[in-house]
Amino acid sequence: MKNVRHIFFDLDNTLWDHRKNAYLTIKDLFSKQAISDKYKIDFEEFHTAYHIINERLWEQIRDEEIDKEYLRKHRFYDTFLKFGIDDQVLADYFEHHFLDEILKYNELVDGALDLLNYLKTKNYKMHIISNGFQEVTERKCILSGIADYFETITSADSVNIRKPRPEIFEYSLNLAKAEKSESILIGDDWVADVKGAQNFGIDVIFFDVLDENPLEEGLKFIKHLSEIKHYLVVP
Repeated sequence: MKNVRHIFFDLDNTLWDHRKNAYLTIKDLFSKQAISDKYKIDFEEFHTAYHIINERLWEQIRDEEIDKEYLRKHRFYDTFLKFGIDDQVLADYFEHHFLDEILKYNELVDGALDLLNYLKTKNYKMHIISNGFQEVTERKCILSGIADYFETITSADSVNIRKPRPEIFEYSLNLAKAEKSESILIGDDWVADVKGAQNFGIDVIFFDVLDENPLEEGLKFIKHLSEIKHYLVVP
């Protein structure tokens, strides 16, 4: 990998710990609305249901089956409905406050800051390609203190195309003035990141945060961000 000059990172759950930050945010909203007292719902059960529903909706967005408006209308509504609560107003309260409140929590994935500092000292050019909402992607980077590490930040909403579509990779590489042969993507989503990058024609490191243990021959994958150092050499 001596030719690599440009490193493209996915953001959520690769660098910015969306799962942890979302958990803390929903727990706070759950408490403020006294959901346990009013509806006798256990928070952990609620969060587990939300996580499953939200992940599925994001897969549908990735696969172009729904748009972000549908996701925002349904992820909390469908979760409450699972517990027998048909209340669009309550669901809208959670959705409205979620995107703002989550930015109060800016936990990074373990090892993220150390890795970014390491790569910066090695003079790699770093970039973000995110499938997240445009209105929060840059704010996540700024508020978590990592924005200055990146030369470009590409959000799917800014080009109306999401990974794994090749157009978003093309857009991001053009923005970065990077060639395929000198670029690599690091991400945690098998379809959006790994298959997207492979089909586009750039190298990829799969961040296997969920212990999927892929068996694909020749695939570079890691369990912790610090392991990326073993794959990269000084440019």
